[in-house]
Formats: sequence, C-alpha cells, structure tokens
Amino acid sequence: MQLLHLPIATIGSRFGSIPSTLPRPVVPPIDFATLKNLIQPAFTIALLGGIESLLSAVVSDGMIGGNHKSNVELIAQGTANIFSSLFGGIPATGAIARTATNVKNGGRTPVAGMVHAITLLLILLFFGKWAALIPMATLAGVLVVVAYNMSEWRHFRSIIKGPGSDMAILLTTFLLTVFVDLTVAIEIGMILAAFLFMRNMIKSSDVSSITKEFDASDNGDDKEGLDHYAIPRQVEVYEISGPLFFGAAYKFKDAMRFIEDPPKVLIIRMRKVPLIDATGIKTIKDVYLASRQRGTKLILSEVHSPQIVKELKAARLLFSIGKANVTDSFQKALERSDAILRGL
Repeated sequence: MQLLHLPIATIGSRFGSIPSTLPRPVVPPIDFATLKNLIQPAFTIALLGGIESLLSAVVSDGMIGGNHKSNVELIAQGTANIFSSLFGGIPATGAIARTATNVKNGGRTPVAGMVHAITLLLILLFFGKWAALIPMATLAGVLVVVAYNMSEWRHFRSIIKGPGSDMAILLTTFLLTVFVDLTVAIEIGMILAAFLFMRNMIKSSDVSSITKEFDASDNGDDKEGLDHYAIPRQVEVYEISGPLFFGAAYKFKDAMRFIEDPPKVLIIRMRKVPLIDATGIKTIKDVYLASRQRGTKLILSEVHSPQIVKELKAARLLFSIGKANVTDSFQKALERSDAILRGL
C-alpha cells in the first residue's frame, strides 16, 4: 500500500509514528482533585485486571494440567502496572486469547512470556517505522479475531441456560458494558455477585435441634452421630451447619427462641461451622447471657476452626463461657455436661 501510495489509513497516519526509543520515566503530578476523579475507575480497573489475569491462569491450567500461584500472579501484575505507568503505559492483564495461542503452540514455561516481551521490545526499537505502516483495516481484522476468541460465546450460552440468578448477573453486566460503561458494569456485576454469594451462604446455613434424633446428614455412619451417645434428659443439643455470619445469625436466634423449658445444659455443636463474623460472635454472646439468666450452662462442642477460637478469645467469650465448656469433641462435651449435672 505504501509503494502504491494508496490513501489507506494506517497506524502511523491515525496515531502518529511509533517511537524507536524507550520513554523516560516520569512521575505525573498528583493532587486531590485528580485522586478524587480517578480513585473509582482505578479500583474498578484493578479489580477487572485481577479477575482477567486469574481467569487467564485458570484457562491455561486447564489446558496444560498445571497449577498457578494466585498471589504471585497478582503481585507480579500489580508491580508491572505500577512501573509501566511511569513510562506512559496503560494497565495490562494476562490476556486469555494470547495465553491460549501460546499454549496451543507449545508454550509451557515463563520463558514463552519472556520471548513475547523481547519480541515486542525489538519491534519497538528496530521495526517501529514498519509497524506504523500496518493498515487499520488489517489491525481491525486482528482485533475482531481476538475479540471473538475472548468472547467465549459457548461459555456465555452455557451460563444463559444455567441458574436464573447467574443469567441475570451475566446479562446485566453485559448490557451495562455495551450501553453504559465498562467500569459501571464491573461494579454492578460484582455487587450482584456478592449478594448472590451471601444468599447461597444463607441458604446453606442451618440450625437444628438434634437432641432426640441424630442429624440426618450423619446417615448413621458418622462416628459423631448422636445414636452413639446417651444424651441426659436435662441436656439440649443444637447443631449449626454452615458459616455463622450476619446473614445467617437470625436462624440461630430463632432456633434458640423455640426452647420452651430451659435445660440444665445447652450444647451447641459447631463441627460444621467453618467461619464466624462479628455478628455471629454477638449472637453466641447473647445466647450465653440469656442462658446464664435462665440458669443454663452453655457448652460449645467441636470447635475445630482456629479462626473461631481466635474470635472467641478476642471477644472474651472463651473466658466468659469457660475454657472447660469449649470442647473439641462431642464426647468431651457430654462428659462436661455430666459433670455439671452432678454439681462438680
């Protein structure tokens, strides 16, 4: 095209010549007004970049049967983006399309990425004037192929046919990206996904009384099933399943309200509680105070999670309830309840 002098838009005619030297590092002037305007899109782009890079790593793991290190991936990306901005660069992420192409052509180690970077450096330093002659139509065709490979329309279609909540989040994010703005779409999508996650956690949490019949989840095979133990008549046993956080704490409170005759000992099994938050700690504290007013001893059984033990210590509940009343097995909880009933 250059030899025939055809009036075709090229990279050089549209964006100017490609420099053949590395730019000098420059620290841009920063003031409060600039920070105020950029803080929201900066967090959105950082979040989007992290998701894109981790997704790219997951895709490559699936293709080669590998196992990436998420923390290393994010730290490397963040460091690269910080330094690239000093040279006038824009935020960069791991690209799914190029990663997949790299893997399909035999790339298996970080050396492939290094070769890619060196190739781009050579184009910048020595072949920039020829790269500026690339027609925009050619570049558009390349971008269409890249966009198609990144769209993952098959995955899009599978989500559309999946659960209604996932479909709603996908369509909302997609439509906001097309008709509004990418940053707005990512923010709204993440908020909707967080609400969906909390909803699923709430649905997975449960509080049940299992004093007279062992938990159905034990199926009679679990060595910790209540059918293996003799529960004294003055002992009430409840079990919490799932995370005890602000979204599910009300279930625990409601279950405690249904205790009509205060027992001498109230055992709360926590073997299926992986984590607890401040609201969950307050709920346990409220149950402890209510039990003390009614003359009931509270025992927390099978507290295995170090995070829960740490939170109990921080809230002084471990001291208030008593270390002897916080056990790591149900057998010990029964032995402690028997000692309480005998007045020991």
